[in-house]
Amino acid sequence: MQGVEREFRSNLEEIKAISALEKITLTVRKIADKIPLERRMHILSLCYLTCAAPTEKQEGFAKSLDDYVADHLVEILLRERTVQRIASYYLKNFRIYKRLTRISLKVYIKHFYFHSFQNSHTEPDSYLEFILRLLHNSGLRINFCSYILGFEVIKMMFEMSWLQHERFYQLQKNQEIFIDTYIKPIQQAHRVNGIIVPKHENVFFARRDYFIQRPHISEEKLVALVQSTFSKEAVTNLGFSIIRNLNSLAFDYDYIFNSDPEVIFVV
Repeated sequence: MQGVEREFRSNLEEIKAISALEKITLTVRKIADKIPLERRMHILSLCYLTCAAPTEKQEGFAKSLDDYVADHLVEILLRERTVQRIASYYLKNFRIYKRLTRISLKVYIKHFYFHSFQNSHTEPDSYLEFILRLLHNSGLRINFCSYILGFEVIKMMFEMSWLQHERFYQLQKNQEIFIDTYIKPIQQAHRVNGIIVPKHENVFFARRDYFIQRPHISEEKLVALVQSTFSKEAVTNLGFSIIRNLNSLAFDYDYIFNSDPEVIFVV
């Protein structure tokens, strides 16, 4: 535990307000030095094909080049294992046993990238430029790690029943803020998307039909719900607050998930 926290704090201290573009040439040189000769030849071939291809085909070659280089950079991140260790350590406290494999990490990087520009009016960076910044900038990697953590916790909340939501917010010190920030948006998304549709809300015993209903949502739908309901900053801030202080989000698995649901209907 202490080793993970020390590593996180050490990474935080490395964060400096330096534009990634100022060191882009140095970054590319360092990356090129690590790429095996055979891979360098593949990349150079793609660069040549991109330059020589007709304009209408250049976009396709450029995308292939982006994906090829990005795949290699993801492998570098995997070898570092910093993101995996920090995210896995904190997720275990919520009984979320997420194994960050090469494939899942690539998926999360794309989530992080597209979510960054989802509600932005600015022109997005190219995916390759974004990956280069992620590799070079320790502060962005900490944000990425926080994003994974926040994303997984919010996914867990989307899959809770409304009774479990109630038990979860009862554990929090600032219940009203927690309800407004997370519970209300999630329950509204449940309603809008027809996941949980309350009927006769003012009739006490009618609550049984929807209040204890635990949603069954596909992974693809969960990702879409999180990204459409919460901004990238909201997701990242939740994860960062947990890393900074694990007690900032009180959690009792047995109380939330294993308590008898019939208790609320005892008169």
